Amino acid sequence: MDTGRLGETLLPKRIALPVFCSDPLSSVAYATEEILLVLGLGGLAVLHLAWYAAAGIVVLLVVVVASYRQTCYAYPGGGGAYVVSAENLGRRAALTAASALLIDYVMTVAVSVVSGVAAITSAAPSLDGHAVSLSVFFVVVLAWMNLRGVRESGRWFAAPTYAFIAVVYLMFAVAAVRMAMGTTIRAESADLPVEEVSTYAGIALVLLALRAFASGCTALTGVEAVSNGVPAFAKPKSRNAAMTLAIMGALSATMFFGITVLAMVYEVHVAEDPTELGLAPGTPMPTALAQIGRATFGDWHVLFYALQAVTAGVLILAANTAFNGFPMLASVLGRDRYAPRQLVHRGDRLVYSNGIVLLALAAIALIVAFDAQLTRLIQLYIIGVFVSFTLSQAGMVKHWRRELASPSGTGAADRRTVHRRLAINAFGACLTAVVLVIVLITKFTHGAWLVVIAMPLLYAGMKAVRRHYDTVAAEVAVAPGDRPHTLAENHILVLVASVNAPSLRALSYARTLRPDSLTAVTVAEDPAEAEVLRATWEAHGIDVPLRVLSSPYRSIVQPVLRHVRDAPERTGESVVSVVIPEYVVGHWWERPLHNQIALRLKARLLFVQNVVVIDVPYRLASARELAAERAGTPSP
Repeated sequence: MDTGRLGETLLPKRIALPVFCSDPLSSVAYATEEILLVLGLGGLAVLHLAWYAAAGIVVLLVVVVASYRQTCYAYPGGGGAYVVSAENLGRRAALTAASALLIDYVMTVAVSVVSGVAAITSAAPSLDGHAVSLSVFFVVVLAWMNLRGVRESGRWFAAPTYAFIAVVYLMFAVAAVRMAMGTTIRAESADLPVEEVSTYAGIALVLLALRAFASGCTALTGVEAVSNGVPAFAKPKSRNAAMTLAIMGALSATMFFGITVLAMVYEVHVAEDPTELGLAPGTPMPTALAQIGRATFGDWHVLFYALQAVTAGVLILAANTAFNGFPMLASVLGRDRYAPRQLVHRGDRLVYSNGIVLLALAAIALIVAFDAQLTRLIQLYIIGVFVSFTLSQAGMVKHWRRELASPSGTGAADRRTVHRRLAINAFGACLTAVVLVIVLITKFTHGAWLVVIAMPLLYAGMKAVRRHYDTVAAEVAVAPGDRPHTLAENHILVLVASVNAPSLRALSYARTLRPDSLTAVTVAEDPAEAEVLRATWEAHGIDVPLRVLSSPYRSIVQPVLRHVRDAPERTGESVVSVVIPEYVVGHWWERPLHNQIALRLKARLLFVQNVVVIDVPYRLASARELAAERAGTPSP
């Protein structure tokens, strides 16, 4: 796609919702289960606390959505927590937010895909042993889809997302009708025993409830993606982004609370180890949503399998939120020289291709390392989310204060609007800061310490990248008035192994450079072979002197390096150009068969002062055929 067609990739709200909000919308599929998993440690007596945890999460979701709506209006250029923190809190806070978000995006892909595979194995238990390979396959497919372009991938993602929303609300309607008719609905696990791991009372009970609340906060993951991607929305960008965020908040809150209500009414029980509920070893534990769907739809098996299908689809496609957020944030970091510059460039389909590939590789590594086990991966989740939430909202508070203190002044109505937005962001910052502390305390010993270590390492890495770019910029800078100067001398050495077409072509090219001296150099392991080459050289009448380097230890690279370093014609202002003929092949399997010594020589010569390495390609028949095929012309 031409760069001028970038406007065609802008998203209307109906496509932006599945593109940017599939993560928070899909999180409701496992957020309730995470609450029940934690509370199950205390036995049946504490499961009623799920009501309070769910209510607290809904309130938190409403506050965070309201806070990020302000960000959409204040920062229509996107960038989210990183840009807000950089402008208002300084670079240290910005890099902290960036490191948290980058880690969280990788976690989003891993957790979303693994949870989607868990939904598949709940419906088809025979696939349980292939969770890792299935997860890796889906990550690769998602990466490929995103490389096709944002708008095109958005159309693919829209159907599963809207289907999931429709089936969940259909489940609520069926449950309401059946219960209104007096039907008693119970989950398949309702009669399974839930044994408390230990006795929880007093402070221990409070900590257990807080840990359940922290686990359920996975329902908030991905909320910040809309504010990061405001530039991707169709005009009016800020308004459309804020509206999309509000719709997402309403859908997520109602679906999450509805699933929690049904889980409590149906007496759904879950456990990390199914044997704790009396199931046979090796029996996969159905997810909470799968149990709710099976109990609600009863004999309507088609609807149950439809629920599992759309749940698996939306959970896997929820990773698309990260596939949009990570590359965009990485490109902003690359622009600011805190990440490799390659991440700034858009690919053929106007997406940040390098960022997409990097995210996919990182997520695959995480899935393999944790054996695609959701309960282990989920413990690393949401730490980064609430770090970025808190920094972003704190930055917005400073932004609104600066607006109020602006010497240009604002009208009374405008000041009331700013005060309202300031209050929303201040309350959001305080609330998310409290939740961050709760998450850190309750999840630290369960695996979250890995994230606490990874964030400073990534922060240090970004600072190191910036230092490198600054050092290089200072090193290559030129003073005002500097001009290119003429080098004193250029001495050319052409490396030859035999008298053949590539060698003659390299010599012909070297002549066109009009060097001060031109010498052919060969390395002889056997004196007899050297004499044969010299005789052939003279027989062809080549008027370029041939220098034979002896190599009694059968090394090719070292004699050439010594000769180049010790060449008598070298002076402080002279340049030695080493011309290397290379074969160009057309098949991948031919590459290991040629040019290996040339590659080693180039790798070493590049570090020698005042030496220039020149490749002279010689295309073999396979390469000429490939070039003709690509050009659509007959092979020469």
